[in-house]
Amino acid sequence: MTMTATLSDTAPANVSPILSVREVGKKFGGFTALDGVTVDFAPGRLTSIIGPNGAGKSTFFNVLSGAFPPSTGNVLFEGRDITGLPQHAFARMGIAKSFQITNLFPHLSVLENVRVAAQATRTGLDLWRPRARLTELVDRAEALLVLVGLAHRRHQPAENLAHGEQRCLEIAVALACEPRLLLLDEPTAGMSPEEARQMMDLIVRLNAERSVILVEHRMKLVMGISDRILVLHQGRLLADGTPGDIKADPEVRRVYLGQSV
Repeated sequence: MTMTATLSDTAPANVSPILSVREVGKKFGGFTALDGVTVDFAPGRLTSIIGPNGAGKSTFFNVLSGAFPPSTGNVLFEGRDITGLPQHAFARMGIAKSFQITNLFPHLSVLENVRVAAQATRTGLDLWRPRARLTELVDRAEALLVLVGLAHRRHQPAENLAHGEQRCLEIAVALACEPRLLLLDEPTAGMSPEEARQMMDLIVRLNAERSVILVEHRMKLVMGISDRILVLHQGRLLADGTPGDIKADPEVRRVYLGQSV
């Protein structure tokens, strides 16, 4: 039986979802990674997706971000069916993503990584545009580095950054396209507890101006910042609600084998 979450569960009825997933399934050969997931994401909310290992979280994230086309079902962004569109089309529509594995230009400076991302979004393949005319892009990159706390590292090669700093830089790169929806895959992976708390504080600040959906495994941190939590189990939507709802859900507790949620 597939559990369906509707917008009315989490937002006023007159608010249209920013992202909708309709009966989405994903198979890899004979293995079903996602099985008929239907859910609406309200704009302006911070939604976290959790679940035990093998629950389908990463597959779901990849479908939401356009990395994987669903085997069945549809994905809609602001009412437009975007199922199967290439990933670069997602960015141009206002969806940005940051994956668990960093994807940066290691030999470019921190500032140049963000400036290049901003230039690609605003000027496409205009390779002949003089750099002197790109002042606004540098200003934009500088502002994003202030936002993510990396302004003091702007001239360092990206490869010289600590792991947590690289994750922050990747988020700045994602923000360069000025997204209305930000997708984050395991943003605290490999971080110390202090780095993870700082990352979560940053995500809360980012959510003040855009919708955020994240996959995360640090449940205590997720419980402290999320407006809404989705729990996946064996490719299906097991539970959907506020952190309080999820903590009290007996099925969630059973799936996590009595772990504190």
